[in-house]
Amino acid sequence: MEKIIKTISSMGIIPVVKMDDAADAIPLAEALKRGGLPCAEITFRTEAAEEAICRIKEKFPDFFIGAGTILTKAQADAAMNAGASFLVSPGLNPEIVKYCREKEYPIIPGVCTPSEVEAALSLGLTYLKFFPAEAAGGVKMIQAMSAPYKDVKFMPTGGINPENVKEYLTCQAVYACGGSWMVPTDKISNKKFEEIEMLAKETSKLMNDIRNTAIFI
Repeated sequence: MEKIIKTISSMGIIPVVKMDDAADAIPLAEALKRGGLPCAEITFRTEAAEEAICRIKEKFPDFFIGAGTILTKAQADAAMNAGASFLVSPGLNPEIVKYCREKEYPIIPGVCTPSEVEAALSLGLTYLKFFPAEAAGGVKMIQAMSAPYKDVKFMPTGGINPENVKEYLTCQAVYACGGSWMVPTDKISNKKFEEIEMLAKETSKLMNDIRNTAIFI
């Protein structure tokens, strides 16, 4: 898990992808790679997720890919068997977390309250997803929760965009952000991969600029 978190942290921003057609997986991965973001979280919100992950890993073994919206044990197994490096869930389901821990699947469950943070700690987890980030109080909520839980780090997702991502990435309790602005579902469905590449380049540059000038809050 430590290696996975280190890689996620080095990426900084993880594109969160909803894909309706697995045939779009390879051109999407190519666009992200060319744009400087060789990573993605493919959400299990569609039937295409498992096949999309499998296609990307077969074509680009070094592409860092996770599976999101993992709600069941079957989804966790399918994602890992397809080649996912880590799993992400929108909430914290102790049964799913325990199952993944027993299987040694790296899992990052979502939390948005102190009680959920404590539940995660009781399961041995300190690296969590903060979801839905903006709706749940944003950076101020993360800072408030990190005061009593100093060892906990968050990956905020939900409502993150180019205008507010700097505020999140310069928070010491944040190790990365998840976002979908560079991989709009309509652009994927309409095969506008050159536009996605440009959005990825802008995002990569933005992240590098933030890291080069960051003063942690």
